[in-house]
Amino acid sequence: MSDKKNIPSTESYKGVRDFYPKDMFVQNYIFSVMRTVAERYGYVEYGASILEPAELYRSKTSEEIVSEQTYTFTDRGEREVTLRPEMTPTLARMIAAKRRELAFPLRWYSIPNVFRYERPQRGRLREHWQLNADIFGVASIESEVEIISLAYHVMKKFGAKDEDFEIRINSRKLAQAYLEEKLFDRAHYPTAARLVDRKEKMTPKEFEEEWQKISSHSFDMNIAPNELVNDVIKGLATRDIKNVTFYPTLMRGFDYYIDVVFEVFDTNPKNNRSLFGGGRYDNLLEIFGEDSIPAVGFGMGDVTIRDFLETRGLLPEYRPSTDVYLIPISASDLPAAQKIAYTLRTSGINVAVDLTDKKVGDKIKLADKQSIHFALFVGEAEVKNEAYKLKNLRTQEEKTLPVEEVVRFVKGL
Repeated sequence: MSDKKNIPSTESYKGVRDFYPKDMFVQNYIFSVMRTVAERYGYVEYGASILEPAELYRSKTSEEIVSEQTYTFTDRGEREVTLRPEMTPTLARMIAAKRRELAFPLRWYSIPNVFRYERPQRGRLREHWQLNADIFGVASIESEVEIISLAYHVMKKFGAKDEDFEIRINSRKLAQAYLEEKLFDRAHYPTAARLVDRKEKMTPKEFEEEWQKISSHSFDMNIAPNELVNDVIKGLATRDIKNVTFYPTLMRGFDYYIDVVFEVFDTNPKNNRSLFGGGRYDNLLEIFGEDSIPAVGFGMGDVTIRDFLETRGLLPEYRPSTDVYLIPISASDLPAAQKIAYTLRTSGINVAVDLTDKKVGDKIKLADKQSIHFALFVGEAEVKNEAYKLKNLRTQEEKTLPVEEVVRFVKGL
């Protein structure tokens, strides 16, 4: 008998998910919506390895993220390696590597998985996937307007109404100039920016204790939007995007953002939180010794989007990829069933053939438990008459049809 102490747990690693078929169905739906909207905006897909040199993130992301939130290790070649916590530095590296071969402006998107070592909680896990959409080579606010419009239309494609979410916009340059006047020393600005960014996640007392370490002034962000922010809001309004507001404490956590930042916020009290965001980061290529390139982008995570959809009842109804469960009446009917399955498959129908020795009634229950819509029965009489009983397991409706009619009926549903 095996030692039970040495039996591995069936639990997944803390903070990551297993995707059973119904979970994978939702995940693929989320990805398909992201891809559809990104490609309608003219964005093309790219990809890269999840492994990056650790110095890539120390260079420009945030020392806090690198030291406290990444999976970083030394490989067998004594190189320090990180599982990517985000995609933007990888994208910048790729563009810097082939800058002279690329035709700007670039519109690229990806749906990578990323890793953060942090405390798992609702909306935040240690591994997730996210849509990254970025435009390189456009210095005008048209790039901000386009990127935010893309994000807005992804939300709409998911079935969200304007009142379901709010688009918050700020200028980090505006916020920086205002905050630096209140600090003991302007060198405290990076600390102040991260503190303000975390303000809504802290108690007033916690925030005040941290603020007093860097300023003798009372904290407020009573500032008006600058011309740049107003122009972005006006540009969005011309595209009939009006659920937009200036939000002066919005900073976003990454150090590479230089000016306009934005965030999509869930307005539902049951899920009142930031869903995703982005901004302008023109200077990121400089860490590779390249001249800066205007760049704006965002990252939309699958975990927060799934929570948003679930809260509002917008998750799609599960339907398996299998169209037909083909049931041989007896073991001797299996060869004929396999031939019919081949015909259906070559006609574009997804078919699973029952290979068990269960009773027909139990085979039907098996198909129904897997949420397959149709069962097709193959027996001696059916083969002789070249007509097969097709049963809709949802409605219990039955039809007897030749194979070619089965194809048309299933495809037409």
